Amino acid sequence: MTGRRMVDRWEDDSKSFLRYNLKKRMLPSLYGGIVGDLLGVPVEFKKRGTFAINDITGYGTYNQPPGTWSDDTSLTLCLIENLIEKGDSAELMQKFVQYMESGYWTPHHEMFDIGRTTSEAITKFRNGTPAPECGGNAMFDNGNGALMRIAPVAFILFNNFNFTEKIQTIKKYTEVTHSHPRSVVGSIIYVEFLLRLYYNNSPEVSKREIKELFDENFDKDHIYQKELQSYSRIFEEDFFSLPQEEILSDGYVVHTLEAAIWCLGNSGSFSEAVLKAVNLGDDTDTVGAITGTMAGLYYKMDDIPKEWLEKITRKEDIDKLIEKFLSFCADKAIKEEYGD
Repeated sequence: MTGRRMVDRWEDDSKSFLRYNLKKRMLPSLYGGIVGDLLGVPVEFKKRGTFAINDITGYGTYNQPPGTWSDDTSLTLCLIENLIEKGDSAELMQKFVQYMESGYWTPHHEMFDIGRTTSEAITKFRNGTPAPECGGNAMFDNGNGALMRIAPVAFILFNNFNFTEKIQTIKKYTEVTHSHPRSVVGSIIYVEFLLRLYYNNSPEVSKREIKELFDENFDKDHIYQKELQSYSRIFEEDFFSLPQEEILSDGYVVHTLEAAIWCLGNSGSFSEAVLKAVNLGDDTDTVGAITGTMAGLYYKMDDIPKEWLEKITRKEDIDKLIEKFLSFCADKAIKEEYGD
């Protein structure tokens, strides 16, 4: 009997440790993305060098009050809700329709921002196209609209070490709006980067291991290996040594991912990373959001300024949703690890 109790206690301790580790990583990552987003909203589309952001501001591009986040956060929250509900692609797209039509999961209950490719995909779905077939697949459809919302998927995959299985999940949540292989590869790189940060790897080690994953799993003629060439600069040894002038920060998925990873690798704190990202200009909210997601995971919660967190619009609603997501992901991981 005593031996059995010891085993039970060990298992309970292991489950508690899993929940603690997940919380320690999930919360700063998701909140970090929101903070990066709202820092960038007032200066979206402004050119580098024409402004300087060093704190949360408001109004500007969309005339929104301080603390207002964009479609990056709205669609991320829709995805989190869908994951908790174990919804399919159609149910996710229905949430996107609600976002576009009635301001669902927006900071002030009214949509003020949406990308072209995402908008076109939502319209296709609304007009009867099956959800998995809605995503744009042309070369000019490779914007960052799927990349900006895909981060929560990392937290349902953190204990899955089967690369092929992970790719299928990442692809499913990308292709509803962006189905070109280049966008899918961008999502794979981003989620795998987050997973490596989850396990305390450096940005340098993370990008090296991702390149090895592709090389081990795909031959040179595979479409994903071919599309990886578009991101080749990220995997060069001197990538973090590139001068800022060579880093583009527009809405092209490749440029967005390059900019965010470069900002993380050239920072020493959460604040430095997200402010560097926003001050690159152009697609400031998305580059800020993706950088903030990675930087939150890397630097952890204590490094995110509390005064920034307190200014998040609808924070209580977001707190409740993230708490539910944390419980969902922890329960899922424990079930997979220990069974019912």
